[in-house]
Amino acid sequence: MKPLTRRSFLGAASAASAMHLLNVSNAQIGSTNASRNARPSRTPNPPKNRSYPLEGIERQNIKIIDLKMTPLTYVMKPSEYWSTAQYDCWRTDSILVEVFTDQGITGIGGSSQYGGPEEMLAYFNKVIRPMMIGKNPFDVELLATGPSYGRIGNDWFHKSCAWSGVDCALWDIIGKVTGMPVYKLLATDNEPDPHVRIYASGGVDWKFYDHPESLIEEGIRYKEQGFTAFKFRKGTDWKFSNMNIEKYVPFLYKLREAVGPEMDLMQESMGGSGHTVNEIVDQFCPVLEELDFLWFEEPVSRSLDDQTILDHIKINEAMPNVMVSGGETKTNRFQFKEWLDRNAFDIAQPDCNNMGLTESWYVARMANLLGKYCIPHNWHGGLTTMANAHFTAAIPNRLMCELNQTVNPLTTEVFVEPLVAVNGYMDLPDKPGFGMELAPDLEKRFPFIPGQAMSFRRQNPVMR
Repeated sequence: MKPLTRRSFLGAASAASAMHLLNVSNAQIGSTNASRNARPSRTPNPPKNRSYPLEGIERQNIKIIDLKMTPLTYVMKPSEYWSTAQYDCWRTDSILVEVFTDQGITGIGGSSQYGGPEEMLAYFNKVIRPMMIGKNPFDVELLATGPSYGRIGNDWFHKSCAWSGVDCALWDIIGKVTGMPVYKLLATDNEPDPHVRIYASGGVDWKFYDHPESLIEEGIRYKEQGFTAFKFRKGTDWKFSNMNIEKYVPFLYKLREAVGPEMDLMQESMGGSGHTVNEIVDQFCPVLEELDFLWFEEPVSRSLDDQTILDHIKINEAMPNVMVSGGETKTNRFQFKEWLDRNAFDIAQPDCNNMGLTESWYVARMANLLGKYCIPHNWHGGLTTMANAHFTAAIPNRLMCELNQTVNPLTTEVFVEPLVAVNGYMDLPDKPGFGMELAPDLEKRFPFIPGQAMSFRRQNPVMR
């Protein structure tokens, strides 16, 4: 029997019972979580049922004396390139944020590279750094989340990502000052669970023109490594590969047969496939239902317009058991609200590295009130995993956290003791803050390459 069905948590949650969901237990979320034994708490948990994250937490007298943003770059070997759509990805970047205080406590955080490292760095040095010096980290919601209300549109994304790294670093400081892990600070309605289920996120080197069976081999490999869930993309450009739904579906049947009924499978967007929403509803959604997929992620588009919402609702209604997820590029709770209220999403997917931990906490709370899961997007690097894993451990409507499976030393080599998944789970340290120590000489080992930062994708030479 599969460990989870679509409605095991979100079920028939109604407005009348929504407040009850604030106190949902791990067991109520689904048997996947119920099998996990909670770790004993070494420090007292903060008071529950807070209306904002730091309610009831004593404000300490501590001041910010400086901030630093450090972009890092890893250039892949040609054998490590990964491919998607029409592109080969040849480099990856991480954005380290450090906040220094008058008590000698330093907070660390990460910003999403998709904000554009050079744009973020310029904004950080011009606006954020001078604004934050002299402020108290305990004012995190006012300082780092207050500006989020303007976070909308492409012209704001680099600013939102920059603020998010600061937001995460401030939470690291608050945890260190109070002596609590971040996941305990953020667990306001439930007991946290630092034994975080991790899903393998891949399917980004699936070349139809070269080795189309690689998806099946990849799924088997993850299962052998102990993962219990695998999310994948739709492979290289369908137009170039002469691919369509009819030709694509047999691979899904092969994958399900290869990994067995126990492994959760998740399909990424079909946007760019050349198929209409009606074709996806009629030809593709029934297959996902039959093969018992867990979710279908941002099925057609990431746009914020009403038609995209209606398309998601239509796809969601076509699948009684498969959930619809999305939201990785959204930057505040207000962008999520309509999607959740109208059942366009069953799963909210904020990213703490382009939205911040504070704002993500509010998104999770909104989703929980509606009986919906919150499973963060987490694509690049150890710094992003650090924040998103703590966030996952903290919230009541958790299920698992994403982990990028591409080759990336910025995932495994930025910390003295890296965060790793063992048999499909990641155990977070029971230490104050994020509990992570930066590895030495990161700037020397991964020097940033300017001028090409957002050109991490190159035209796939086969498709020119």
